[in-house]
Amino acid sequence: NINAPNATDMSYMFSGCTSLASVNLNGFDTSNVTNMNGMFIDCSSLPSINLSSVNAPKLNDISNMFSGCTSLASVNLNGFNATSATTMSNMFGGCSSLKSIDLSSVNTPNATDMSSMFNGCTSLPSINLSNFNAPNATDMSSMFNGCTSLASVNLNGFDAPNATDMSSMFNGCTSLASVNLNGFDAPNATDMSSMFNGCTSL
Repeated sequence: NINAPNATDMSYMFSGCTSLASVNLNGFDTSNVTNMNGMFIDCSSLPSINLSSVNAPKLNDISNMFSGCTSLASVNLNGFNATSATTMSNMFGGCSSLKSIDLSSVNTPNATDMSSMFNGCTSLPSINLSNFNAPNATDMSSMFNGCTSLASVNLNGFDAPNATDMSSMFNGCTSLASVNLNGFDAPNATDMSSMFNGCTSL
């Protein structure tokens, strides 16, 4: 119930708190926060986090937010309001224990940079992007790079009309056996180099 209604910058707030095992964000006022870059970066003992009650309508930068959280196994983003976020690069980069994440209710209409968003999430077995809305995203390079446990991806209805860079998007996904591209729309993509490079099970 911490009351900080005028706070705008929470970047690196818990950075490097390697023994942090739990965080209660219930009632946490983030109504004016614009920057959460690296907020929990390298919190290597944090097993889970619930962001369902976090309302941050002015949030712009959530890049590296959980980068290096090597014990993070689950994230609840249901109800997470980040409609103004533009930068999500490396948000879950290096979260090698992440096994489940639900993006079905996440609305990011203004996000432009999603590069390396799940880079190195080696325990993530599947992800459903069928209803994921990212109409302004331009950079999706290395988004799932090195996700060696990722076995299936549903891109049916995945809308990325402004994406230009999809290079190495699934690079090194050695367990990827099937990809549903039915309805996949990326009319402005210019770089798809190495998109499925090293996908030896596909």
